[in-house]
Amino acid sequence: MKFVDEATISVTSGNGGAGCVSFRREKFIPKGGPDGGDGGRGGDVILLADGRKRTLYDLRFKRLFKAENGRPGQGSQKSGRNGKDAVLSLPPGTLVRDADTDAVLADLKIPDERFIVAKGGRGGKGNRHFATSTHQAPRFAQPGEEGEVRNLRLELKLLADVGLVGMPNAGKSTLISVISAATPKIADYPFTTLTPHLGVVRVDWGEPFVVADIPGLIEGAHAGAGLGIRFLRHIERTRVLVHLIDAGALNPDDPLADYAMIRRELIRYSPLLGEKPTLVVLNKMDLPGAPMLADRFEAAARIADGEDGLYAGMDEEDRPPILRISAATGDGLTALKSHITRILDLMAPKGADAPGVGEPG
Repeated sequence: MKFVDEATISVTSGNGGAGCVSFRREKFIPKGGPDGGDGGRGGDVILLADGRKRTLYDLRFKRLFKAENGRPGQGSQKSGRNGKDAVLSLPPGTLVRDADTDAVLADLKIPDERFIVAKGGRGGKGNRHFATSTHQAPRFAQPGEEGEVRNLRLELKLLADVGLVGMPNAGKSTLISVISAATPKIADYPFTTLTPHLGVVRVDWGEPFVVADIPGLIEGAHAGAGLGIRFLRHIERTRVLVHLIDAGALNPDDPLADYAMIRRELIRYSPLLGEKPTLVVLNKMDLPGAPMLADRFEAAARIADGEDGLYAGMDEEDRPPILRISAATGDGLTALKSHITRILDLMAPKGADAPGVGEPG
């Protein structure tokens, strides 16, 4: 299932500046002739695929974008200044359609890709261009061309930035319901989630990100057991995994058992899933006995090795933290969102700073 974020906006490129009607007037040069300068070009509206953007959320609040008009020409053959472009930053994967005709105008797939969606009008020529041997004092100039006005429909099609994985009833649906506006079915029995749910998580300190609640996995999922391959494919293109574990249900004799099983299923389905940045999160810390079991889990994680170990092949300074939260009470959620945002920011392209958007029309 793909997440589709849509927005409809209007863009207007700048009008070209008018050409100037002027005549050279200087002492001792009584017939200086026409010297009107050209008008400046109107600014373009440019769409930029910005790798640091992940949603179209900002466009819910601003729907009109206008580039600057070109300035008119002046005497003494002075050309008017060109209007400034309006650059609208969009996340890669944005499909741009003409809202009036439904025609596809651009598909911005590559970070830093640019597309001029509305060209600015040309500046008008000053009267100096129209002087001839028989018409030496033209008293007219060209007006500037008008800019283009377009209504656009933007469709963002991508898989989630973050995939929630774990055993059935680990609390994934509760977690996504409290950190986003998603409303999955929640109940105290396994497999209440039968389809992936996606939610946009908004934070005060960075770009929003998209989280997918993947139905619970069981042993043999890579071969189709349970909901199996039907949903494992949906996390192949997520950038970060959050492995959610029910701390209150850990086996005190083998606290890593559930974690190890899920990790094996992911790797057997696709070795690339084992290489994704993964945050291990112990949920339901509000339950009696959960803190003690969480301590056992962390102690076991420190000494575990092999492909099932949390820190297999990692230097100590590179080991990610094991987070403790309670989705039901909200404890630890700010730290969780902060860690996810930090990982996504580190994975974002480090290109030049993107310019801002144009002024509202």
